[in-house]
Amino acid sequence: MSNTAAKRKLRSSYVTTVISISLVLFLLGIIGLLFLNAHRLSNYVKENLGFTVLVDDNSREAEVQRLQKILNASPYVREAAYVSKDEAAAIMQEELGEDFVDFLGYNPLLSSIEVKVYAEYANPDSMAVIENQVLNFPQVQEVYYQKNLLHAVNDNIEKITIVLAGFSILLLVIAIALINNTIRLSVYSRRFLIKTMQLVGATRGFIRKPFLATGILNGLAGATIAILLLSTLIYGMNKELQGMIGFDNLFLIGVLFGLVILLGMLITLISTFFAVNKYLRLKADDLYF
Repeated sequence: MSNTAAKRKLRSSYVTTVISISLVLFLLGIIGLLFLNAHRLSNYVKENLGFTVLVDDNSREAEVQRLQKILNASPYVREAAYVSKDEAAAIMQEELGEDFVDFLGYNPLLSSIEVKVYAEYANPDSMAVIENQVLNFPQVQEVYYQKNLLHAVNDNIEKITIVLAGFSILLLVIAIALINNTIRLSVYSRRFLIKTMQLVGATRGFIRKPFLATGILNGLAGATIAILLLSTLIYGMNKELQGMIGFDNLFLIGVLFGLVILLGMLITLISTFFAVNKYLRLKADDLYF
């Protein structure tokens, strides 16, 4: 094989290794992105449940506004918005596509206060306590919220968190195995070079050094490509999911990118170390098998 052909083959091996590492790290980055944002995503879902306070029809406007201010000042309330009878009718008319007030001759809807609670209070026990407290106000006729949905959301968030954690660990193990196999194949193609250097008197540390340096560089290059792919994904999804996933959190993104770089360099370094050691221990005759 000519020197040019050997260099071309070696370059192709480097490219294949870096691409394989970058794709695996990209998948790990996606899982890391979801995992790091899982808490914020669950908070977003919980804080959009809330409850509706139906106000007694005989209550005066000033009393209702005072109730709204009291609710807004409560430690469990994130936001409380007053909806008048006319506003409720307009919303209902838009949903139905017809003027039901003209058909009935009167507006049967009640004024209400739409309340959004903080995530830590969006659970069945806390909501039951809040419901009893709000019902004590004389202006309140009824407190309505979807109890079944609240139970389902809390149960499913716990299950999703456990599944996501398990899937992350599984993918990490698979990623380590894939990168390790890629590195082993790369080192395997240069096993005769390792043995030649050993036969001419080079120490194990001297032989390992360029392989470890190359492994670190491959890991860094793969992590860089993975970060570019993740950045593209984040930029594209930020427009669709702005305010939900929290891609605007630069600290969180920095932690994610740092972990990708660290994993890329660490896995390739360890895999290269053991792969080179394997061929350092082998006898020359065993290199052909």
